Amino acid sequence: MRNQRENPHDHLMRRTSTGVGSRRDLMRRGSSMAITAAMPSHLMTARKPTVREVSTSDPPVGSSIVEPRWLRTDLAGQRITAVLATDGPGKDFEHAAVQKFVEATGIQVNNLGGPEAMTDRLVSYLRILGAQAPDIDVCMIDMIWPSIMHHHAVDLTDAFRARNIEVLGPIVENNTIGSKLVGIPWHADAGLLYYRTDLLAKYGYGGAPETWTELQDMATEISAGERGANPAFSGYVWPGAASEGLTCNGLEWQFSNGGGTIIEDDGTVSVNNEQVIAMFETARDWVGTISSAGVTDFNQVDARGVWRDGNAAFMRGWSGVYVASNAMDSGIRGKLDVTQLPVGEAEGARRAATLGGWQIMVSQYSKRPDAAIEFAKYLTSRELQKAYAIERSLLPTIIDLYSDVDVQAANPHFAKIVDVLNSGGVIRPSNVAADLYGEVSTVYSTTLNLILAGQVTSVPASIEGLARQLEDIMSEL
Repeated sequence: MRNQRENPHDHLMRRTSTGVGSRRDLMRRGSSMAITAAMPSHLMTARKPTVREVSTSDPPVGSSIVEPRWLRTDLAGQRITAVLATDGPGKDFEHAAVQKFVEATGIQVNNLGGPEAMTDRLVSYLRILGAQAPDIDVCMIDMIWPSIMHHHAVDLTDAFRARNIEVLGPIVENNTIGSKLVGIPWHADAGLLYYRTDLLAKYGYGGAPETWTELQDMATEISAGERGANPAFSGYVWPGAASEGLTCNGLEWQFSNGGGTIIEDDGTVSVNNEQVIAMFETARDWVGTISSAGVTDFNQVDARGVWRDGNAAFMRGWSGVYVASNAMDSGIRGKLDVTQLPVGEAEGARRAATLGGWQIMVSQYSKRPDAAIEFAKYLTSRELQKAYAIERSLLPTIIDLYSDVDVQAANPHFAKIVDVLNSGGVIRPSNVAADLYGEVSTVYSTTLNLILAGQVTSVPASIEGLARQLEDIMSEL
């Protein structure tokens, strides 16, 4: 029973943030409940620069940033509020980037840190923007949010086209709802296969696996050899808990085996096919063999921890894991490499890497839209994306930056990642499912988790049931 002292809008927000209520509920009912536009103090906090200990030989944070020559100076004195990254290793660089913009334009920027948890961040955005409040001028949005946020966004098509630069096509397509560009592509991301170069050499392998069968064979041999000295060792680690992370994994598995994209662009639910069933059965057989029995409870942080501690031969991870894996406190520093995820062997099999990343959106409720758009253009500019790549190793969305000599020098592994982005990028069905995507992802990852954990008697029957649930959800659009 709901706490009688809990008011309706807090009840709705709590249900949404904990996954009990849907995002659709929030948007359908939020305005009728007169959700407050007050900035939740526990969700967004003012960003202040911090002092970090650095070697005297380290270049100053932000030293690679070059201000674009086209920045406007006629908006000096205007003040905007931006909600960017949460506190973390990149906060000093972000502060430096904001300060250079302020110095170059005279536009004052109130830089806030958004919640780390994506659901919390989305809820806080919708809470403010749903009330048409001007509290936020600019914000970073996730890859799967354009269809949810487009009602609150300024169309950035003209601002984007004016730059005349080539950006990764699938991301632009993903960010476009109708004819509106909801967010300018900022940072890209993609699912990758990480592998231990030292262990592959030790067991006589000349390179990374090309197919899932090869990965299974290699992981089986390596884990059998390593578990004698290290019982905690796994051949392959990945996030298997029922979550968005598992949705990304499952999409990669099925698409790489010719099984489609869960829901196709025309709204057809395509998950119930032999290629999907075969791949999910294969993944189920990994649990307790090349992967630990506990992998079905792992989130992305758990999987990354196992990997960085040196307890796995292979890992599925996002691009940011590369830098973390080579950090001074990593147990595998200098002993790893990255490549594309393996491919299946069924008809229609091809490379697959779920695309992720961040976009910069401008609120249509901003009282200073020109200043907000200028800041959005600055953050996503060639100059800033290059600096982010050099100092933070974040993947650019501007294609020619991958061949930039300075970017290559700082990130030799980018040469492999750009192949993934160009040839294997797969978009989650967030646009076709619109505001129901959260429900789509939940039923998909929950069903897949039950399959992986061995809690279903028939995989084909489970997939058939999943298809019926997805069709019911899509019928509400």
